[in-house]
Amino acid sequence: MTLKKFAKPWRLHVIVEYTKTRESAYSPQRANPSDAGLDVFYSAMDQQEIIAVHPSQSVLVPTGLRFGVPHGYMLEVKNRSSVAAKLNLVVGACVIDSGYDGEVFINVHNIGRETRVIQDGDKIAQLVMIPVVHFQPQENIMGTLYEYPKTISNRGTGALGSTDVQKKKKAR
Repeated sequence: MTLKKFAKPWRLHVIVEYTKTRESAYSPQRANPSDAGLDVFYSAMDQQEIIAVHPSQSVLVPTGLRFGVPHGYMLEVKNRSSVAAKLNLVVGACVIDSGYDGEVFINVHNIGRETRVIQDGDKIAQLVMIPVVHFQPQENIMGTLYEYPKTISNRGTGALGSTDVQKKKKAR
């Protein structure tokens, strides 16, 4: 068997409609056909308006866009690697649910030591579409949560790097 046999791209195309909340808003763009996310831009109410993000400060950056996310999916806001690496601006947790109908704002946090300026039209983040599995939580009051494991992990209560410790012990 050759790899070529399996190299045919399989793509699922889902349409996500969007509207602009103001005429001057920028349409989301995929920079390259194989990119997972769509770039979104700062859309100022007044095109001369800038946003200064001071060190350790978080700001909500308007995109001027509303999305019609299909049921069974969500859009997740992710960092643009260049913005995070070069400007020290990272996005906070942001999920756009299928039921949300308002303008999307991006929570941007400055983790650097210098004030950064965002101008109208700057790329600020990317949106990635993710399928959603709807689940129902059920409390286990019997204390038997791991009596019949649903996973194959022997991790137990280990957290925050505990698997690194296990690997070091095995390596010795």
